[in-house]
Amino acid sequence: MIVQERAGPVPGTVISWPARYRPGVAPVHISNHMEIAASPGRVWQELVAAAAWPSWYPNSSHVDIQGGETQLQAHSRFSWKTFGVSLRSEVREFIPPERIAWVARGLGVEAYHAWLLTPFRGGCHVLTEESQYGFLARLAHALSPHRMERGHDLWLRSLKARVERSS
Repeated sequence: MIVQERAGPVPGTVISWPARYRPGVAPVHISNHMEIAASPGRVWQELVAAAAWPSWYPNSSHVDIQGGETQLQAHSRFSWKTFGVSLRSEVREFIPPERIAWVARGLGVEAYHAWLLTPFRGGCHVLTEESQYGFLARLAHALSPHRMERGHDLWLRSLKARVERSS
C-alpha cells in the first residue's frame, strides 16, 4: 500500500512538510544528507526494518512496532528510545522506496522526522531532516546545538556502512 498524507512538491526534490513542522516555523530544525552507493530500494529495506535499527544504529534502542511487526508500513505506530528520550511515533508518509516520515512524541519533545531517497547513477542521495517543538528539544538544542546533527550523521554513516557492506 502506498500512502501519501498530503500532496507535495515534485517527488524526489524536497521534504513534504506539514505546515506546523516546516523549517523556519518549528523552533528546532536539522538537516543531514549523504550519498550511498546502493539503490534506493536497498537503502529503503534498512530504513523500514526499524526493529533492527539498534543492531546497527547505536543511538536507537527498544524499538517496538505495534502489532509485533518488524518493519514500518503506512500508518505504523512504534515506540523507541533515541537521544536518551522515549518516544511514541507514527508513520505519516510512506512512499516506497522514496520517502518515509513520522511524528514522534515524548516528554518535552514533539518532532517530525523525514527521509528522502533520490536515485542517481551508482546509488542514491539520502536526505534526512527533523523539526522539533518542546521544552526538552529547545533546551538540548541550546546546550548542545550540534548534538542532533551529529546523531543523524551517525545514523547516515551507519546506514551507509551497513548497506554498502551488503551490496
